[in-house]
Amino acid sequence: MVLESAFGIQNQEARQKKRSLQTSSLRIYSCPTASPAFHRPIATNVTRTNSTKSKVKAPVPAQNEVRKISGCPVYMGQCSWMRRSESSCTINSNGSSRSCMRSAGSLPHIARARSEQRIARKSSCLLVALRPVNVEEEKEKFFSSNYTYNPQFQYQEPMPTSVLEKYNEASSQFLAQAVRILNTVLRKYGDYENFESVTGGSRLSKSQIWACCRKYMQKEGCSGEVVVQLTEDLLSQAVMTVENSRPTLTINLLGARQHWLEGILRHEIGTHYLRGVNDAQQPWHGSEGRKSFSLKPANPTEEGLASLHSVLFRKNPYLWRAALLYYTVSRAAYSSFSEIFHDLQQFVQDPTIRWEYCVRAKRGQQDTGQPGCFSKDQVYLDGILHILRHRNTIDFPLLTSLGKVSYEDAEELRKFAELHNVRIPHFMQDLDKYHHQLHHIMITNQLTDEELQDLLPK
Repeated sequence: MVLESAFGIQNQEARQKKRSLQTSSLRIYSCPTASPAFHRPIATNVTRTNSTKSKVKAPVPAQNEVRKISGCPVYMGQCSWMRRSESSCTINSNGSSRSCMRSAGSLPHIARARSEQRIARKSSCLLVALRPVNVEEEKEKFFSSNYTYNPQFQYQEPMPTSVLEKYNEASSQFLAQAVRILNTVLRKYGDYENFESVTGGSRLSKSQIWACCRKYMQKEGCSGEVVVQLTEDLLSQAVMTVENSRPTLTINLLGARQHWLEGILRHEIGTHYLRGVNDAQQPWHGSEGRKSFSLKPANPTEEGLASLHSVLFRKNPYLWRAALLYYTVSRAAYSSFSEIFHDLQQFVQDPTIRWEYCVRAKRGQQDTGQPGCFSKDQVYLDGILHILRHRNTIDFPLLTSLGKVSYEDAEELRKFAELHNVRIPHFMQDLDKYHHQLHHIMITNQLTDEELQDLLPK
């Protein structure tokens, strides 16, 4: 009886400890293992950094207690293909109580890295290099001035000239389409906040998110390959990173809505992750391979395809976020920070959301009172419209099978491709339904084939 009582106390303490860990703001989840051949131990310690940069580490299991999690069959070591875009940088893990959550309709955040100096030295994350180090101080000045002050940004390192030159020119090619999409949403829903509430549905609990992620990864046949984390510190809907040498999907708890979560998973796992897995077995994998095949950049195809998949099966698949990013950048090219901020009020009421869009559009500038922009965020709408323009001639399963390539290179690469054991997302299995949904996106956003043909002639 004494022995049983002791075991009971230990079990109760273990359950209490487990519940405590599960309620923390950052939790790691792994799906059931799919293939024991790829088991390897993963330590589940998490490092959080607050505004004073002091580090607090969660307890690390003893060596004989570390769980074994299956690895991605084609992912070992550094994951170059995971560095796919703006949203693939380190998540904002600031534990400060001042951290402010934003709606899921907001843009991908500018990352606050766990160790900005370490990441900057590697030059592996564009957003960290371009994040102003005094963004919070300048935000306070801006709001105190009744939105008239133009922030004077400072950066940890001198801005890379090649990057700034590459993204210093905005396009207005699709500006009319962007404005039309935004106004269509406002006419129907009144404001963005109402649109998000009505079309997104209720926010999901942690257990509901786990269940959705588990079910989705079973659909894609990648159970055990991607670690899923939940946090309240992320300013975007989700972000795909590499942590502890593992593909890791971090999901914003406040952005995970009933009708939108599957779209997030189609974007991050069904598009970026699966295309990356397929790319790893192709002869053009890696920078040298891409050069040898003279490949075009993966973007705007990569982000355009993922953005379409985000809204693919929504009842009202509006391209709001891509349109607002495009519009903001185009205005920043010839406007000051303050001018853009006031301009965006016609679309977004929340001043905090408008601030974030303006910061992104003015990244790289020191004096934001001057005209100028960082144009990379225009890639989303650009990619969407190119793909919709050629949707009837693109072989979408082939495009996914080839990996991180542009739709323009797909047919030429077909004869060189390794197409055995490639992975096609489940939502592409029925191509008739897939094309029907793309047509539905066209109609919802008031786009026509004639218009896209004029904009993008062959």
